[in-house]
Amino acid sequence: MNRMYRWQRFIYDATRRYYLLGRDQLIAELKPAPGAHVLEIGCGTGRNLIQSAKRYPSARFFGIDVSTEMLTTALAAIKRHRLDSSIRVAHGDATDFDPAKIFTIDAPDHIVISYALSMIPDWKGVLNEAVTRLKPGGQLHIVDFGNQERLPASARRLLLHWLTLFDVTPRRELQDALVTLAERHQAQLTFKRPFRGYAQSAVLTLKK
Repeated sequence: MNRMYRWQRFIYDATRRYYLLGRDQLIAELKPAPGAHVLEIGCGTGRNLIQSAKRYPSARFFGIDVSTEMLTTALAAIKRHRLDSSIRVAHGDATDFDPAKIFTIDAPDHIVISYALSMIPDWKGVLNEAVTRLKPGGQLHIVDFGNQERLPASARRLLLHWLTLFDVTPRRELQDALVTLAERHQAQLTFKRPFRGYAQSAVLTLKK
């Protein structure tokens, strides 16, 4: 990851804004309660954390990422926006993390995974880990690339080929995996395929 993002991190936000669709909708629907803890897995440059902290100033935000290069950019951005008191980020493995050890916080009220599952080989392991780390009644929010099933065939082929250049693989089984998790934990699941299937988004809410 560091090798991939060593130089990309400088242009990441400027370029990804055009095709990482659904991130702002996720943030708008987050709506954390005052004092709530929100953790983003794969926080990258900190873009989502910064936008969220500005929108919900009474909540506290945390982020982990496996790339120290991206975290360097995130820390600089957080400082530039003067959000040091609202956001903390740290190095962490999405498949094996403990918010209590990393940030000395209780189980998060919300966990966000935005366009990260498609880059993590053990993405199902990430989902399992995230659900076990949430507090009762907590929510897991996801947005990522979809199957593009309602896009023109030529556009779909070009997009999928382009994504492979960045080691990105849309998770076709995401909905099935989340349905299984919801049944196992007696959780409520909402699942959407916006932008003609370009993206897929979900919210899994645990029982209190």
